[in-house]
Amino acid sequence: MTPDDQHKERRRKWLARLGTGFSLCILVLSVFVLGRTVSGLQWSELRAALAATSMEQIVAACALTACSYVALTGYDAVALRQLRVTVPYRTTALGSFTSFAISFTLGFPLITAGTVRYWIYSRVGLTAAKVASLTVIAGLTFWLGMALVIGVAMVIQPDEITDVNRLRGWINLIIGLALLGAMMFYLAWVSRGHRRVRVQGLRLELPGLSLTLSQLALGVIDLCCAAGALFVILPHGHGLNFISFCAAYVLACLLGIASHMPGGIGAFEATMLKAVPAPSAEALLASLLLFRVIYYVGPFILALALLGANESILRWKSLRAAMSAPDED
Repeated sequence: MTPDDQHKERRRKWLARLGTGFSLCILVLSVFVLGRTVSGLQWSELRAALAATSMEQIVAACALTACSYVALTGYDAVALRQLRVTVPYRTTALGSFTSFAISFTLGFPLITAGTVRYWIYSRVGLTAAKVASLTVIAGLTFWLGMALVIGVAMVIQPDEITDVNRLRGWINLIIGLALLGAMMFYLAWVSRGHRRVRVQGLRLELPGLSLTLSQLALGVIDLCCAAGALFVILPHGHGLNFISFCAAYVLACLLGIASHMPGGIGAFEATMLKAVPAPSAEALLASLLLFRVIYYVGPFILALALLGANESILRWKSLRAAMSAPDED
């Protein structure tokens, strides 16, 4: 190993340790915040808050959750188009929905989502390298959507978001402008031609301008629908408009991802408890619990059922084909 390689290896290990330490700090802080909140809860008020959620709110949350997952199927469709692979939409929808629903709940998306996608897409001829590229491009769509949502929110309502992140309005404005500026630079960069990058040892061609714009649209639709699923079941009187709430939602998602906990559990709830004003902690926690069930647990169970049904159908077809094949003398 050359001295330059040794230096890169030391730097990689140092960054890995720094990232692990940062994740642990977020995890400890989240446990502390949740512990203090839970210790002061009135469980009778929590049950009352759950019971007070109307069926109309739950139906609206379920509908927005469905819209979010439909938009997520577009992540895979865009990635497949970039990879110049033609796959039937029913296969794309199955691979996308099940991979996202399972990775959202179990965490470690590069492993869990990649494994589920390979299980589905390998049957239509995709190699492991193609599936890995697909997973990375789909993840890029998610990050582009998050950057655009929080950037626009901070530019449009910098003072209102002060109640969410406790930063001054002018700081929020600068951060928002910086994010949008970085987005414009990225769009200009990919529009100049095909760009190849290396991600986790994988050489990848990034989408061009038209597909990147599609990624941005899908990411915004997905995140706004996901945030809306929680917004509609929040207790009345929280005082946040939808744009400010989207910024709080994205911030909670970012901290949840950084904590490396499955589904961001703990860090997401702790952030929302601090960022969203509510009549009581019990009322807000009831909404967060319902959202966790509607957006994470429900799709996770459905994804497992779909994978099981798909495997059963494929095995039954194979069995029928084997039984109907003529016997050789």
